[in-house]
Amino acid sequence: MFVTGRLAVALAVGLIPLVIAGLAGYPAYAVLGAWIGLCLLLVAADVALAASPRSVTVSRRLPRRVRIGEPVPVSVAVHNHGTKLLNAVIRDAWQPTAGAPTERQRLLLPPGERGRVAIPLLPRRRGELVSEFVMIRSRGPLGIAGRQARHSVRGSIRVLPAFSSRKHLPSRLARLRELDGNTSIQVRGQGTEFDSLREYIRGDDVRSIDWRATARAGTTMLRTWRPERDRHVVIIIDTGRTAAARVGDGTRVDASLEAALLLAALASRAGDHVHLLMYDRVVRGRVTGVDGAALLPALTDAMAPVHARLVDTDWHGAFAAVRTLTTRPSLIVALTAQDAAESARGFLGAFPNASRATTVLVGAVTDDGISALARRRDSREEVYLAAAAERSLRDAENVADAIRRAGGEAIAADPEELPPRIADRYLELKAAGRL
Repeated sequence: MFVTGRLAVALAVGLIPLVIAGLAGYPAYAVLGAWIGLCLLLVAADVALAASPRSVTVSRRLPRRVRIGEPVPVSVAVHNHGTKLLNAVIRDAWQPTAGAPTERQRLLLPPGERGRVAIPLLPRRRGELVSEFVMIRSRGPLGIAGRQARHSVRGSIRVLPAFSSRKHLPSRLARLRELDGNTSIQVRGQGTEFDSLREYIRGDDVRSIDWRATARAGTTMLRTWRPERDRHVVIIIDTGRTAAARVGDGTRVDASLEAALLLAALASRAGDHVHLLMYDRVVRGRVTGVDGAALLPALTDAMAPVHARLVDTDWHGAFAAVRTLTTRPSLIVALTAQDAAESARGFLGAFPNASRATTVLVGAVTDDGISALARRRDSREEVYLAAAAERSLRDAENVADAIRRAGGEAIAADPEELPPRIADRYLELKAAGRL
């Protein structure tokens, strides 16, 4: 049972006869009691005349997976099995991050009829959105009170990363086709893996002439090469304390997910095998042994529920976990935030063991706001802020130098620029035959 605001209005209207009765000399308490009794009688009658909300069946229609920030069409279907007109107010109990509308949905349903209400969602957070029940309130004909019932109809939606960096994918795939020698003008591919033979054309590299094939064919034949395939690319995403910092419109871990998705899509099209590891002190997500069209769905599914934890990352454990994914990685991409010597000490201590037989890229998400603070020095407060910003920038450069001395490569950029820069470096390594 529930009451509406009309009951408060009805009780307030009772002040009028109360004042009149007082002026006429009637007992005020008797008039007040009679009016309250009348209101309670109306409430009881309204509840009795309201359709039973338990005599309905409720079902949902919703997608299983959506991307964050995209509108989600969710609908709730109601079938009235009762004998009374159902004047219902429907509430679908999603959590606040689902972006459900605040106003309740109304539905007028005759006996034996079916109806459907639309509840648009706009998810604002990755992970699982869950609604355990639907609440239905059935109002009486007076609108003073009614009956309510909770229907346990579980619904869940997995909210995937936005993958906004996919806008950079077409241009990088075009560059990959140029490297592979598959463009319309048949640009000669680069790399160290033999591809095919063709006739020599003036201007070609004479070091690629195949003299045995030339002797057999009676004309000068040239070896063509393509970038190596079937290499193993391991992407490590730091989900520790430093990844929880806000950068731009999201966190550092959100920017790392965007970079990982772009690199994985590119590497998969290049014929390489991609492995994903999300780690802080334990494995938060892992994808391995998946190739082709199934790779990106597997990655986004694994990424969806993972958020940064307020713990320091165990990099020795992370690099040890890499060896469980593949024994011969050609490229390790560590997406983290190594901008302070203290927080990078554990990373640098584990780094040399990982970089002994492979190429290691360290992608760090930076905050443009720090560089802006370092440039503003118009007041005393801004000077202090600029000094702190300069210290942060210098610490980040020192960590990058340490990574380079250990044999790795450091790439630092803001959330918009980091994904394409890592993808570009991957293409450069493919072209140079270093993978």
